[in-house]
Order: sequence, then C-alpha cells, then structure tokens
Amino acid sequence: SPAQKLIFNRVNGKKPQVLPQQVSATEECYTLAHEENVRFIYEAWQQVEQQLDGSRSGESACGPVQYVEKTPNPGLKNFVPIDLEEWWAQQFLAKIENCS
Repeated sequence: SPAQKLIFNRVNGKKPQVLPQQVSATEECYTLAHEENVRFIYEAWQQVEQQLDGSRSGESACGPVQYVEKTPNPGLKNFVPIDLEEWWAQQFLAKIENCS
C-alpha cells in the first residue's frame, strides 16, 4: 500500500482526521479540563481577531488595539520569527522516526 500522507491542519476548531492504524503509543491523552481550556482560549482569540478586523474596517471605535512599536528595537534587527506549525511538524516526524 502507498505511504500515508501526513496532513497538518491549521487551528480551525476541528480536530485533524486520525485513522485507526495511526493511533499509537506516541498519542497524547488530554484531559477534559485541558480540552476546555484550549477551546476557551481558541474562542476568545477568535473574538479578538473579529474585533480587530471590525475596528480596521471602521465598524467600531472601541475594542482591542494592536500594538505596533514606533521605534523598532535595534537588537531585534535580524530577528526571524519561527514558523511554529513547521517546527511542530518537524518534532512530530522526529518522534515518529525515533520510535521506529
């Protein structure tokens, strides 16, 4: 059979599809409290993003304000932000390779 393709979905409120044969000892178990916390933070952040989008389009005069530095820090001149999704994908693949 052909090798299974790994799919990494962005956070969008949906759990990624997990096929039964993919479930292994490396699967993490999350408590109900953990899942509730993640859901709360996700929903709260979605509200903030919607309010930011609304304030950019002029819908609301009050709400969250996005911080932008007026004078950038020279020590951060060469700063390169990390692609967190790519980093997690690499960690996931490394864990799989180490287990096999």
